[in-house]
Amino acid sequence: MKNFALIGAAGYIAPRHMEAIQNTNNKLVAALDKFDSVGIIDSYFPNASFFTEFERFDRYLEKIKRKGNKIDYVSICSPNYLHDAHIRFGLRHQADVICEKPIVLNPWNIDALEEIEKETGRNVYNILQLRLHESVVALKEKVDKGAKDKIYDIDLTYQTSRGNWYYTSWKGQTEKSGGIATNIGVHFYDMLTWIFGDVKESVVHVHTHDRAAGYFELERARVRWFLSINYDTIAAKLRAKGATTYRSIQIEGEEFEFSGGFKELHTKSYEQILGGNGFRIGEARKAIEIVHDIRHKTPLGLKGDYHPLASLPLVSHPFKQ
Repeated sequence: MKNFALIGAAGYIAPRHMEAIQNTNNKLVAALDKFDSVGIIDSYFPNASFFTEFERFDRYLEKIKRKGNKIDYVSICSPNYLHDAHIRFGLRHQADVICEKPIVLNPWNIDALEEIEKETGRNVYNILQLRLHESVVALKEKVDKGAKDKIYDIDLTYQTSRGNWYYTSWKGQTEKSGGIATNIGVHFYDMLTWIFGDVKESVVHVHTHDRAAGYFELERARVRWFLSINYDTIAAKLRAKGATTYRSIQIEGEEFEFSGGFKELHTKSYEQILGGNGFRIGEARKAIEIVHDIRHKTPLGLKGDYHPLASLPLVSHPFKQ
């Protein structure tokens, strides 16, 4: 049984980590979050110590280490811009680290963390759960076995509605979240480059507060992509059915189905990590380079081969009217 500490217990993704720790027969010893709405912990580890102040959390981990109850893993579910600092914290406590996506906001942060890995002898792992999805694994095997000169045409569409709260939160601040592409696109970019190879060309057509669209030329694919957090960009026929999210990857005009099978992927990720086969920090580099590049590119507008939804009417920022 391994001892875990969790940084970021009040957010959306934290319960998946708690469940994965429980499902792998390990123990959550301590958790930290500046917000105290964390009753969800009772469903998994009611005896875990909980802290709202980082200093007391740090002191507690040091205290129990000296009593022979060292933390083996630190799991990180904090806001994106804090990942780098929290990973360093875990490594300094001589723990291995499991971090949610995006592992960091800038590619050079990976270089620095890999140096600290070497200094401490500990490892940093990224949750790249789509690489463990059965349908995604099967697609990679199909592409790998197919004609090596085949170039696939792909349309990626991901629309997931967010209310005005989003713009007040850290997620609406590009310097803290990395922006739309980082918040909701990074795992798709990782999946696509894992299957279809490195980016040869990247173009951004639209990039606003509520959407982003662009084009990638990968080694074995041409990808038009569109991401949105605006409910109104979802097709009217889907909204009429009550849909607030739409996810689609079309490959050569055919829908790639991978809507199910997500619930257990964090547990699978933990099983891989605990078995010594997790995705190390360097595995995330390509996706971090992509989102960093998108964040700093000047949008071209509707020129070239753009995603059909890129032409949807833009709306004003709710807090900048």
